[in-house]
Amino acid sequence: MTTHQIVYVVFGIVLTLALIFDLGLLNKKNQTISIATALKQTFFWVILAMAFFIFMWIEEGQNIALQYLSAYLMEWSLSVDNIFIFILIFSAFKVKEKYYGRVLLVGILMAIVFRIVFITVGLALVNQFEWILYIFGAFLLYTGYKMFVATKDEEFKPQESKIYTFLQKFLPLVPHDGEGKYMVRINGKPQYTTLFVVIVMLAVIDIVFALDSLPAVMGISRDNLVIYTSNIFAVLGLRSLFFLLRSAVTKFDYLQQGIAIVLVFIGIYWY
Repeated sequence: MTTHQIVYVVFGIVLTLALIFDLGLLNKKNQTISIATALKQTFFWVILAMAFFIFMWIEEGQNIALQYLSAYLMEWSLSVDNIFIFILIFSAFKVKEKYYGRVLLVGILMAIVFRIVFITVGLALVNQFEWILYIFGAFLLYTGYKMFVATKDEEFKPQESKIYTFLQKFLPLVPHDGEGKYMVRINGKPQYTTLFVVIVMLAVIDIVFALDSLPAVMGISRDNLVIYTSNIFAVLGLRSLFFLLRSAVTKFDYLQQGIAIVLVFIGIYWY
């Protein structure tokens, strides 16, 4: 077994145990997450990511380990921008606070699966067609520019989004949370609640953000191991970060502009 394969196996084991411990055993159904709990869980994921950094240093050497650390910090900073959108979605559909943890858990687990698929397809395309990197660079430049000049009038409106319009068109939706259910039956027919809509939107929004994160992290490293692990560790920390920052996120006045500058810088790097 190669060193890379050993690291992948260890990552899979750590990931499975961490999910069982943090997302399963430490969280009760419909539990309200306090700031103190969110802080502990955020530390848990950050410490775990840093421990994996040390492990990669030992197994893969300094260069790969530093690439992983840089990519993880990049993904972590980009994930803060996700939280702005998450807050808008929860507010728009009037999700009760006691359901936050469960909805985020399911949405993020779906996002991890979709992101693995997206990264795999993206890497395959880049390996086959090297020129796609220039498209990635152009996309980062465009995204960075749009983020930098965006105003509050252009703020994401969940109930006017194409995702919600698509769900309305193809699924019977009800304007309530079904008392914590994702689907209820009315006159024997299935109807999907706002919690189901929110979960789908969280997963799809993360895929949209992956359009930025994949080319951004590839500007740091072209190693598949670095790309997968940094992405997944950053996504896993989203839920606890949401509870930690949701009351203070509006105070990050220039966060969006800062992220935009980073994206533009990496976009320029591709050229």
